[in-house]
Amino acid sequence: MSPAPPGRTLFFFEKPSAMRQLQRYFRSPGTVCVAAEGHLLAAEEPGRIRPDWKAWQFETLPIVLDTLPVICGTNRSGQSHAGKLAAIGQALRGVERVIIATDPGREGSMIAWEVLEHLGWRGRVDRLKLGALDDVSVRRAFATLAREPESGERDYAAYLEALCRQYEDYHLGLNGTRAISLRLRPPAFREPWRFGGVQTPTLAILADLEARIRAFVPQDFFKVALHAETGTGAALTLWHLPKERIFERAAAETIRAAAAAWSGPLGVTQRDVRRAPPRLFSKDTLARRCAKRFGWDPQHTARLAQDLYDQGYLSYPRTESDSLPDGQAGDAGAVMAAIASVLADLRALLTAEPPVIRRGARGHYVKDPGEHHAIVPLRKVPERGRLEADLARLWELVAKAYGAAHLPDGIDARTEVVAEVPTPLGAKRFAVSGRVVRVPGWRALYGAEAEGEADLVPGKARPDDEARATSLPALRDGEAAKAAGAEIAEAVTEPPRRITRGELPVVMGRLIDQVDDPAAKRALENPVNPNEPKGLGTAATRDTILPKLLKSHYLALGDGKDPALTVTEVGLAFIAAVRRVFPAYGDPVGRATFEAELAEIGRAPTRVEARARAEAFRQRTRSRLDGLIAAIAQAEVVSLDPSLIPPSGGRGPAGGGDRPPTPAMVAFAMALAARKGIALPRGCKSSLARCRVFLDAEAGPAASRTAAPGADRGLRPPSAAMLRYARTLAAERGLDCPPEIETQFEACRRFLDAHAAPTGTGSSARQARPGPVKTTPGGAAGKGVGKGAGRGIGKAAGKESGKGAGNGAGKAAGRPRRRVAGRGTG
Repeated sequence: MSPAPPGRTLFFFEKPSAMRQLQRYFRSPGTVCVAAEGHLLAAEEPGRIRPDWKAWQFETLPIVLDTLPVICGTNRSGQSHAGKLAAIGQALRGVERVIIATDPGREGSMIAWEVLEHLGWRGRVDRLKLGALDDVSVRRAFATLAREPESGERDYAAYLEALCRQYEDYHLGLNGTRAISLRLRPPAFREPWRFGGVQTPTLAILADLEARIRAFVPQDFFKVALHAETGTGAALTLWHLPKERIFERAAAETIRAAAAAWSGPLGVTQRDVRRAPPRLFSKDTLARRCAKRFGWDPQHTARLAQDLYDQGYLSYPRTESDSLPDGQAGDAGAVMAAIASVLADLRALLTAEPPVIRRGARGHYVKDPGEHHAIVPLRKVPERGRLEADLARLWELVAKAYGAAHLPDGIDARTEVVAEVPTPLGAKRFAVSGRVVRVPGWRALYGAEAEGEADLVPGKARPDDEARATSLPALRDGEAAKAAGAEIAEAVTEPPRRITRGELPVVMGRLIDQVDDPAAKRALENPVNPNEPKGLGTAATRDTILPKLLKSHYLALGDGKDPALTVTEVGLAFIAAVRRVFPAYGDPVGRATFEAELAEIGRAPTRVEARARAEAFRQRTRSRLDGLIAAIAQAEVVSLDPSLIPPSGGRGPAGGGDRPPTPAMVAFAMALAARKGIALPRGCKSSLARCRVFLDAEAGPAASRTAAPGADRGLRPPSAAMLRYARTLAAERGLDCPPEIETQFEACRRFLDAHAAPTGTGSSARQARPGPVKTTPGGAAGKGVGKGAGRGIGKAAGKESGKGAGNGAGKAAGRPRRRVAGRGTG
């Protein structure tokens, strides 16, 4: 589509709600507004691109696509986007300039650019970055647009970065999942071994922690208490808590004996300690706080934050930054007043004095906070009682964090008392401290809430606290004292803490906190923005990784408000296999560095440079993919105890749940146990997984199985050939095998009769024919691949960070004959 003569301007929005928010600013009759509904295009299925890609065959790998045809996607109700695409195409006629006004960020850029390229638009494109939808933010966005004539060029680079991310997601998910499932997966495992560029190194982080927890051996250690008295009768207890713990009781006894005989001066220091307010929220830290406070899943928090952004009450929520730009410091007074109008009980505190502006790396305002600044409230505030309960709770949480960031520091009066005790092992320091709040400062905003307390580092053991007393007597520095007694207290070392559901996105973003090797820490540093070190995935996609790991049975959730994550035996076996075959894909630090290189595509100053960087990245991706397939071809099948493998469609022993076996399976198991003279395993009558393991281990070839005494012909087991054909057919048609076909001749025959018709005819064709692919996680590599190899495997064929491999096919793949890669090898 060629550009029109000077005329109209078209604004391209991501959602109708955002379009309605901004339409009030447009007065010119030459302004046209259109809105997408997320991604309007979806990838064609691989099996329909080339028929031999439908079946899962190792010989066809790697599958690499040069041009990736797309079809119209569908909305959540299943309605095609064809009409919406046609309407946008019609609106582009006579348009001179397109202004992309989708959500800021790579994903929003892609939503618009993929449609413009699909429709053949070749005219001018500019980018309006709406960090928030309130009046002031909108006017600033337009002012910035006027100053940046090359905004479209830079946005195209962001679009290419998104394409490359999904190019890799798609190809790694599609090829890696198939290859590993075909060559490495234990035979008894009935679901795919899902593989992805982000989810696999994320699992590696958790697996390394799991190994440390399992290898941890608790050790008793000792502390020594010194009960001291002064000449004025004041009494207090001081503790010897060395950084290097005391593990030998004899050493502790030596120190105790010396302490019991001690007398001497007390060192007393008193000073004021300033307590600065906590950081503002990024997407990940907000998810962690909401998980800790409310028990919310990170995806639930993300949906709420997006809803508040769409309504104009919060700034853009998919951000990695916890800072604000210097230019917004002047807004603080107006925003504080707006917050106070809603939080009426805090009005006096919020408006008592001018806002405190803290600048620099340790403050809240910096010169460049990154692509998007921290999540903050806006001048537009919700009316009390108008928001749903969870939306109101989230808004108040963010509003209080903003208020605290602009209130004075808290000041504590801190007193520390120290005694130096000479011992045969050298001088030992005994100490105790006390703290009194002298000026509450920003903490008055929270009252009794522990909002300002620093969060513990996920995956680390709790640090030893210093000895503190609730109150200390009045003491002078150098005051004489003597021991009134001493004793030994025992304690036990604690293992590393498990990472919780709410902490996982933070762990992915701050991988630097999980490594101890100095070289690895240096590799993860970000000199441009020290507060945002290199990590895994993006802020917009990190909370999508956990559901994939849970679905694959690699992880299990614990109990509680913010449940801890445990790596299952399946997950440990999978990551061990990946690291043995291709270590680079099991290296979180290496992956974070790889993603940092990928981010450079989005920073390219021109289209030419962006395209060059994108092509170099795709070539590297293809090279790594070739190496992965070659390595897997030489690898051996993983050995794993079948009792640890969950059943298809269930949650079995590895996942913490199960369904009962069919009556026919129980009857056959009982008959088999009686015939062999063995006891029926515990749980065989109530657990499908245990019953299936018993039958697989004891029944031998299906043809040799005999039905339970007195059973009718329907309970006779199928022949080996029938069963093999049924399983193959299910894989080809993308069907779940009913468990009854394993043990019932008639059930297996009915399944074959229903689904064995040739493809393209009858009911089986309707079952097998691929339908439209939604641009959702698992889209093309999910449904497309899935129709070719079993529902569980197919939907996982490429799910990965962000919108997953489905979006890899639906977005990276989803360009109408667009060239996104060099010639492939598959």
